[in-house]
Amino acid sequence: MTENTHKAGFVNIIGKPNVGKSTLMNVLIGERLSIISSKAQTTRHRIMGLINDEHYQIVFSDTPGMLKPKYELHKSMMSFVHMSLEDADVILFVTDLYESDEEIEDVIEKINHSGVPILLVINKIDLSKEGQLEAVTAYWTQRIKADTVIPISATESFNTERILQEILDRLPFHAPFYDKDELTDKPERFFASEIIREKIFINYKKEIPYSSEVSIEDFFEEEKIIRIRAVIYVERDSQKGIIIGEGGKALKRVGTQARHEMEKFFGKKIFLETFVKVEDDWRKDKNKLRKFGYDQ
Repeated sequence: MTENTHKAGFVNIIGKPNVGKSTLMNVLIGERLSIISSKAQTTRHRIMGLINDEHYQIVFSDTPGMLKPKYELHKSMMSFVHMSLEDADVILFVTDLYESDEEIEDVIEKINHSGVPILLVINKIDLSKEGQLEAVTAYWTQRIKADTVIPISATESFNTERILQEILDRLPFHAPFYDKDELTDKPERFFASEIIREKIFINYKKEIPYSSEVSIEDFFEEEKIIRIRAVIYVERDSQKGIIIGEGGKALKRVGTQARHEMEKFFGKKIFLETFVKVEDDWRKDKNKLRKFGYDQ
């Protein structure tokens, strides 16, 4: 294997919230690395996942959904999106049957002027009505300077193999960027926090999931068990009460669901302790965001 025969590059997945970017990356990689939820804005960080083959390495990057920032947190999330435009070898622009370019016109302009090959992926076609896919395709091909259009259903894994072939056709010749045994660039404790955060999105409504952040204070791995101490941060005392629930039942449910998911993810028994603390208005405070890893 040499640089002249091996392909490697960065494929960055970009789109508005809730169009299925995380589901798509998980399907392409064959692992659950990104949070999946019916609620929008679940991905807050840029999460990389790798596909390794003897002849190529694809470094996928799932980015937060493009939005008009309302908090410092949103600004940090959008910085991950803009950064992903700078190092991409291929851009997967993902949309669905229902989204428009409203509020993201400036990002689309940057994408079109990036000089990077763009694959326009239209998701959720399993839900399409007669003539809808054609109308959506016409709408987006006027706005995105795409090399090709790929209609898919990420949840059904329909036509996703074509995405891989289109990527490989455009990937540059290069030596691997990461060890071939690696699956992601994120540490294990990051995924522990993401799993807990996913269960918060599933179990709570309204503003609670968006006001919550998870910090892994301790992560001790032994031969047969991993011991984890996690703190769930919220913005107000009233939210703390909702997270804990009557008699601690709500928090216990989240902890149980997270523990089961972690045991599947890490392949070991998990001992999980969860606590809840208040960090006033953390989404609006740059210093507090830095503490949670939003340091872009």
